[in-house]
Amino acid sequence: MAKDTEKLIRQLSLISFLMANRRPVSALEIKREVEGYSSMNEDAFARRFYADRAELESLGITLQVDKPAEGFFEAELYTLPPENYYLPAIEFTDGELAALRTALALLDGEFAYAEPLRLALQQVSWGRRSPLSEGEAVPIDVRLSTSGGGRELSQRLAKIETAISRRKTIEFSYYSMERDEVSDRKVDPYHLVFRDGQFYLIGYSHERDAVRVFRLSRIRGKVSYATKAEHDFHPPEDFDRRDYAQRADWQMGSIQGTASIFVRERIAWLVERDFAKYGELRKPRPEDGVKGRGMVYETEYASPRQLISWVLSWRDNARVLAPDELRGEAEQRRALLAERHEGTFEVAETVERPEPESNGKASRSNGRGESVIRPERFARLVTLAGLLIGAARAGERLQVDEVLRELNISRDELEEDIEVLNVVNFGGGTYVLYAEIVGDEIEVDPDTYGDNFDRPARLLPLEAKALIAAIDLFGDHLPQAGLRTAREKIVEALGHDPSEEGLEIAPGRDDSHVVFTVNDAIQRRRVLELHYYKENEDEFVKREVEPYQLVNGPEGWYLGCYDLSRDDTRHFRLDRMKEAVITDREFEPREGVEEKLAEQEWLVKGEVASAGVARVWVSPERARWLREERTVVEELADGAVVVELPYGSMDWLVREILKGAGDLVVLEPEDAREAVRSALV
Repeated sequence: MAKDTEKLIRQLSLISFLMANRRPVSALEIKREVEGYSSMNEDAFARRFYADRAELESLGITLQVDKPAEGFFEAELYTLPPENYYLPAIEFTDGELAALRTALALLDGEFAYAEPLRLALQQVSWGRRSPLSEGEAVPIDVRLSTSGGGRELSQRLAKIETAISRRKTIEFSYYSMERDEVSDRKVDPYHLVFRDGQFYLIGYSHERDAVRVFRLSRIRGKVSYATKAEHDFHPPEDFDRRDYAQRADWQMGSIQGTASIFVRERIAWLVERDFAKYGELRKPRPEDGVKGRGMVYETEYASPRQLISWVLSWRDNARVLAPDELRGEAEQRRALLAERHEGTFEVAETVERPEPESNGKASRSNGRGESVIRPERFARLVTLAGLLIGAARAGERLQVDEVLRELNISRDELEEDIEVLNVVNFGGGTYVLYAEIVGDEIEVDPDTYGDNFDRPARLLPLEAKALIAAIDLFGDHLPQAGLRTAREKIVEALGHDPSEEGLEIAPGRDDSHVVFTVNDAIQRRRVLELHYYKENEDEFVKREVEPYQLVNGPEGWYLGCYDLSRDDTRHFRLDRMKEAVITDREFEPREGVEEKLAEQEWLVKGEVASAGVARVWVSPERARWLREERTVVEELADGAVVVELPYGSMDWLVREILKGAGDLVVLEPEDAREAVRSALV
């Protein structure tokens, strides 16, 4: 039997034994009665028991210890109070459960936390109709970046989550974009942040002797613990997790100064709504030396390059006023953009360039005995035990296909889980349950089971964070009401907010002023009147649309609709809607519209032309970053690359090139080069 399986049986048996005994029990009793401990010598038992206690604590299951005034380890008494294991009952409304069900259905397979989210919903809906069963189709779509999910990323997250909870130093190999190399890192993990489709780890870097931010998609190989110690560090008292989650892109890192940026009146409302939290807007002063109507936006910055990129994306609606060095760099970048799009741009020869490789040091196994149990596996076993015991009490047989669907596992995994549960016992040869798969059904012995798993277990930290993260990711964008109130009830039941203990969803662009209106129009099938800002064309337009769905795209939330003025499907960004008004005109869904919306891969604003592909040169400095996001079609001798950039509108393409601040140059088509030149006039 594998060591991790032995550990699972031992830890589950320990829980069962303590829950079955209403009195405190000694360490000697635990060694004698609990499956897996009896064969160990005294020293081995002490090590394993303390390690199991620490691991259970990291999973949110805390044993109560009564220590004598004087005495030895053997004299300590242990209990597992019910409140330390069972989840308090949460009275969800049908609407709240429906909203949670929708969240899972949309995220399943896309979100790295999909598995613990699924298990968490099983626990919080205990005794109610399963929120995992198929519900009605809802007019919403989620398109997370590819880095938002994946089994490898999920495994890293599970390890890092446990390390944050246990305060364990971790080691891994990390690809540095700035140095274009892979190096070994040793980090004290403090917090995780999810923003713009990416997970980031914030922690203390031993190599840099400072707090650093690591993008999880750049971790190479496995994440391992650095030591065998129970705890390795304590986060500094002055560490503020919210400081990192609430920063703009140009504020990630050590602050270099404060910039003053003039924004014209046309976009001032947008800057105030979406970016005021990263700085401050004020009226111009004589010393600013500005002409025209507008405001001055003051913001701290750590990355001049990122801030300049943001300024250039607004065309002539924004410009840097101070400090002088930042203004000078912005002017140079603008001039470089114009120069590189005049005439013919020459590129270096094409070469073959190998990808950087890891030295593999941090990815090797540390060989330190038993591996840490994945929290998802532990939670799945506890959830399955509850399902099996519930069936036994009701005298029912569970359908194999139903269990596989609800737990999202294979038949082999189910068979393995049942095999593990069948040997979990609470002492004296008394087993918690006995089940077996017979054909397409699971039979559970009605006479052999305990009461230990007949109520929902407390959510593991990973499950709780997954549940809150899913709620925070959707915010108010689900058609069903209920996520906000469901969140409040979950936090109340847990006694704390999981977002404060390891994972936080960074705030996105603010579209709350229209999201309720849009959702209402979708549900009621009413025509919407939009007052919409097309930023790249620097104009406001009015549109009448038939709303069909909300889509989470690469730059925020979009409304997928049928534009009556263009007689075709369109996507409009919610945060560019200055106003949305529901009319009294109802509409019938048009044939083929939803299918066409689903086929449109490129979410753009306003006018959507037929999709095209631009060949874009990327500077050597920027190439390393673009490799993660775009398909490289040519490697050039000077370190630059050529990528193919699909686009749905010329406006969108121009904005992307302007954001490149001279590091991106359109090679073809020619009309795209001309569009960039026109934008710089």
